[in-house]
Amino acid sequence: MCQGGSQVAENKTRETNASVEDYFKAIKDEKRRKDCQELATLMSMATGYPPRMWGSSIVGFGSYHYRYESGREGDSCIVGFSSRKGDISLYGLMTAADIDGQLARLGRFKTGKSCIYVRTLADVDLKVLTKIVAGAAVARRQRH
Repeated sequence: MCQGGSQVAENKTRETNASVEDYFKAIKDEKRRKDCQELATLMSMATGYPPRMWGSSIVGFGSYHYRYESGREGDSCIVGFSSRKGDISLYGLMTAADIDGQLARLGRFKTGKSCIYVRTLADVDLKVLTKIVAGAAVARRQRH
């Protein structure tokens, strides 16, 4: 797809009809698999959206359309997560109100550019995580 003579890359991560349960079944580590199942329940309850696969490795909740000043646009999940090699990556949570104050109460985690990384759910306060997820979903819906 071209706009103004420049190539606009298509998004690799799109909502799919793949089975979330099959994704969980493919997680070899039983503790990690249970954490991901629990996280899916937590995020679904906090957002009001069912879990859906985005690409082959992201479990996402809800969707929104974005458009950058560059002209790039697409759809993404409001919040989501993925079981990675070392940690569980949590996406979309940094938009929650008072994120710094809430992160101070979350527990053991790392942050990246726009993600929160947790080793296990036992490392974090699930009530605080639920509040962050719900707040991020509200913030995203208000923006879009």
